[in-house]
Amino acid sequence: MKFIRIILFPLMPIYYIVTWLRNWCYDNGILKSKSYNVPIICVGNLSTGGTGKTPMIELLISLLHKKKSVATLSRGYKRSTEGFVLGDENASASSIGDEPFQFFKKFDGIKVAVDSDRQNGISKLLQLSSPPDVILLDDAYQHRKVRAGLNILLTSYSNPYFKDYVLPTGNLREPRSGKNRADIVVVTKCTIGITETEKEQYRERLKLKSNQSIFFSYIDYATDVIGLKTTLKLKDLSKFTLVTGIANAKPLVEYLAKQGLIFDHIEYPDHHNFRTSEIEMLSQKELILTTEKDYMRLSDNDSLNENLFYLPIQTKIDDADNFKKQITSFVI
Repeated sequence: MKFIRIILFPLMPIYYIVTWLRNWCYDNGILKSKSYNVPIICVGNLSTGGTGKTPMIELLISLLHKKKSVATLSRGYKRSTEGFVLGDENASASSIGDEPFQFFKKFDGIKVAVDSDRQNGISKLLQLSSPPDVILLDDAYQHRKVRAGLNILLTSYSNPYFKDYVLPTGNLREPRSGKNRADIVVVTKCTIGITETEKEQYRERLKLKSNQSIFFSYIDYATDVIGLKTTLKLKDLSKFTLVTGIANAKPLVEYLAKQGLIFDHIEYPDHHNFRTSEIEMLSQKELILTTEKDYMRLSDNDSLNENLFYLPIQTKIDDADNFKKQITSFVI
């Protein structure tokens, strides 16, 4: 992969110019963005994935859904349906995508919709008999046709955008200057106990404007793993098979190893659709641990249900009170 990216290096300036020019056209009104009267929060990143968008959306839902009617709007990557779909009692990971289905299963009373056309998706949500008070756009930072009222940009601690390059040599979807659209920047997946000196170094290298807020977050892993019928203590697990189909499994692998757990790791691409042969192979494993997102796809297979568990995670924000204050003050 690294060799291919080196070969494709001559294409990087072309990609840079095209994406920069597109942003310039939106910034200067040549291409039009649409605004809405309902509060819209966009969560996204500059890179191709692995920054923790799903836990961030869940954190925002947790902060808002008890007092506001919340809707999430995602693309619904690799779903079997097309157009606008609103999650209902027939929803599945196949029909609305694994991450939206995770929101749907986890939070009662919220609306979960998918539509690759975000303008159309928002319009459909607002036409409902009971429209939402606030809409959370999942992975929509580059969807410039919608002008969100609050943009939250995520960048990972181990691979921040200031160390990366645009595609195809790097992982950035657009130039680093795209960070200027953010109202809030969250450095995700920080090491626990990050020092104030390290934070200040990141602040300097992120090169944010005075009106942009910065927060640091880390992953909080649960102590229990959850299956269809039972819950087990993570520390009590004997040898197991870790199955992941996410953009960046490294933090999870490192965490499990630090706990002294013994496991084999089978890694698939992000949003992997498991084939019948792969399910048959996995059904022979004595105990499978996976992520919550992967569990949404794998749990449909009866042959895995007895031995399939997932490890819940949460995003924890340093200076959480100020983060909550900024989110809630925007929505009110």
